[in-house]
Amino acid sequence: MLDIEKIYKDAGALLEGHFLLSSGKHSPNYLQSAKVLEDPKIAEQLASELAKQIKASGIEVNTVCSPAIGGLLAGYELARALGVRFIFTERKDGKMTLRRGFAVEPGEKILVCEDIITTGGSAMEAAEEIRKHGGEIVAFAALANRGVCARSGSEQMSKEECKLPKNKPFFALADFNFPIYEPENCPLCKAGSTPIKPGSRGN
Repeated sequence: MLDIEKIYKDAGALLEGHFLLSSGKHSPNYLQSAKVLEDPKIAEQLASELAKQIKASGIEVNTVCSPAIGGLLAGYELARALGVRFIFTERKDGKMTLRRGFAVEPGEKILVCEDIITTGGSAMEAAEEIRKHGGEIVAFAALANRGVCARSGSEQMSKEECKLPKNKPFFALADFNFPIYEPENCPLCKAGSTPIKPGSRGN
């Protein structure tokens, strides 16, 4: 069994400070998956472990789709581990869109994969775009779960702000239960600190 927290720490990918998450919330901790995935061997190892969970569930997956840009490496490696094709959605004028000639067959069984899932907002935007093109969303996956949504195999319950559907499985390798604050209630802000955005939608 992989020690996901150790892998993130060893890669310098478990950050401490004051961070603005993609969800708009604040946290004193941040998972920078790009630092983990820059090592292809580790990326392959993590994706293989995630693929084992998905295969064991018996869910049929034809294609993996990731929202760009954060989910691209994780999604591609997962598709490779599952032996299926990979596509991605990307933002155009702020709206998640399927572009670059990607097509979805009616009823095609698609798993949406992120590197990290907090509330699942970006994953749901990608899922809605896939549905518009006739695809069927069969599951969601991520390397790590920020602890807001319940993942398969974990006793942790979903919180109210989780946007993933309860009737679709969510696979992840580990839960990271860091404090998450609404901006107006953030103690770090009240202490005079300014949040930074180290992820793909900031700097």
